[in-house]
Amino acid sequence: MNSWFSVDCNKTTADSPSRAFLSSINMEVLEISLEGSLVRVNSPVISSGCSGRGSNIAINMTGSRFAFSSSNSFAAMGCNNRASLTQIKPEIVGCTSTCDANNLTSSSTGGKGSCYCSGNNCCQTTIPSNLQVFNASLETTGYPNDQGRNQCKVAFIAEREWLLDNIKSPEAVQHLQHVPAILNWFVYNDDIPEGEENSDAMKCSPPLRLITSRWGLSTVTLYSNSITCSCNPGYNGNPYLLDGCTDIDQCKIPKENWCPGMTRCVNVPGMYKCELDKAKITFLILGAAAGFLLLLFGIWRLYKLVRKRKNIELKKNCFKRNGGLLLQQQLSSSDGSIQKTKIFTSKELEKATDGFNDNRILGQGGQGTVYKGMVADGRIVAVKKSKLVDEEQLEEFINEVVILSQVNHRNVVKLLGCCLETEVPLLVYEFIPNGNLFEYIHDHKEEFEFSWEMRLRIATEVAGALSYLHSAASIPIYHRDIKSTNILLDEKFKAKVSDFGTSRSIAIDQTHLTTHVQGTFGYLDPEYFQSSQFTAKSDVYSFGVVLAELLSGQKPISYERSEERRSLAIHFILLMEENRILDILDERLVEQDREEQVIAVANLARKCLNLNGRNRPTMREVAIELEQIRLSKGALHAQQSSKELENIRDEAPNLWEIYC
Repeated sequence: MNSWFSVDCNKTTADSPSRAFLSSINMEVLEISLEGSLVRVNSPVISSGCSGRGSNIAINMTGSRFAFSSSNSFAAMGCNNRASLTQIKPEIVGCTSTCDANNLTSSSTGGKGSCYCSGNNCCQTTIPSNLQVFNASLETTGYPNDQGRNQCKVAFIAEREWLLDNIKSPEAVQHLQHVPAILNWFVYNDDIPEGEENSDAMKCSPPLRLITSRWGLSTVTLYSNSITCSCNPGYNGNPYLLDGCTDIDQCKIPKENWCPGMTRCVNVPGMYKCELDKAKITFLILGAAAGFLLLLFGIWRLYKLVRKRKNIELKKNCFKRNGGLLLQQQLSSSDGSIQKTKIFTSKELEKATDGFNDNRILGQGGQGTVYKGMVADGRIVAVKKSKLVDEEQLEEFINEVVILSQVNHRNVVKLLGCCLETEVPLLVYEFIPNGNLFEYIHDHKEEFEFSWEMRLRIATEVAGALSYLHSAASIPIYHRDIKSTNILLDEKFKAKVSDFGTSRSIAIDQTHLTTHVQGTFGYLDPEYFQSSQFTAKSDVYSFGVVLAELLSGQKPISYERSEERRSLAIHFILLMEENRILDILDERLVEQDREEQVIAVANLARKCLNLNGRNRPTMREVAIELEQIRLSKGALHAQQSSKELENIRDEAPNLWEIYC
């Protein structure tokens, strides 16, 4: 190497221990990492207005082989302190710390996470990539002569982890002269001493290997030729020295080798090998092969004898355990539509899903796992493999078969068949290729424009499907788990309502009381949560949350909002009451010039989210209003009064009083 990497050991006094310094940049070394190309050093603390401190020392590593790592932070402490890095033009980096009148001494209340500078008497920010200069200016903001405020101000660059773990209050660093910081170091091909241009170590050739270019194309060409090296597996040492990597004799280290009892370890450069005793191995292989063939023949004979009886018993037991008798009972009481459902064999579905291979998994949920497959007629299907379930969950499985077999709607996922002869029950659906609505709302994809027209159409389609389930189906069906992840999108991005595992078919004159509340937090009807009485209006509430998602692009539950507004439904209603709907609107919709339609849908969502279920519209009313918004561009509905809505309710069937 050359003088850039020279380390001197100095003593401040005769009795003090020696300290290591990088002589090229005059910084004390705390730790060196060859593998990470990092060096931990003491970085100076720059101060202003602090008694008992020496003069400030700036750092200038320009042209050296060192630069501050991005794992550092620039931090400043003190009352009304505006700190900024200098000599880094055209970039501007800095932060401002203020003083809370009720808390002048500490910027944290305890705990590792809260010790990080947050702006109260302490602030921090990131530093530019590959920074080689450190100097800072400290300025006073506000009223510097306020009584009771400490005028001592400091600024420094420190390792972020150290700052997080060690700084308990601003006063903790005001007496420090230095703080730990991380430097990246790098080696150029030009750093190789003359005469060693073909050195294996410096060119990272065997037994060394090149790991990566250290700085990439995003920085100036100063770093474009830097290299990082390490010893190959089976070698250790310093890869930056000529012949610095030496072979490890794994045979002398028991933990580094393993050879069976009939072999011995032989060390070779970079690895080891096990030599075999050929005669013993041959005898062992022949004996094992003969024994294995005899055992295999006996197993095969036994298998042929019991296979037929075992398969019959297994299928019979699986059929009973998976609710076959319950399904037969449901069949006998249905109108015959369920008989159109195909009964698949387990062999068909295993072949379709490549043995239920993990790479065929489309998704996993509370009721089971969904696999993608292709059946014999070439159709792409989704196979839902339920978990091992108890009797109550088996009832939910059979319930889903019966419900989906009765449903015939273009916006409801179609059930193609089922299989009951396997260890766990299986359902076969049509395959919906474009994922679920949640992904398109919350996972922004630059290549795909999720337009307002598409959102409004999807909302209208889902509302139509739910209206059909509530009122147009042969028996009213309540979904009970409406959410954006249960709304799938087909190849034309048309909505398909899915996951009927918790749905219920309800007679017109019945209500439905549950022993435990089912649903998804954030979409759950508060009235149902309190009373355990599920009604058609509970589905309306959940659909209102989906409308709020489509409008805002925000998740139903967010811990980034205050505790009072953590629920999107509550947050949405409060903004509507404050006439601030544009504050919650998804930024992707702002430029689409659909204000009238957006406001109309927002007003409809607010009605759906009414805490009193009786005051919510029915799904039929919701579907009609959404369709009218699409046709009228929203102007009529944005101005519709509550009195007009009551007139619509009086004219529509009295479905909002149906409870399940």
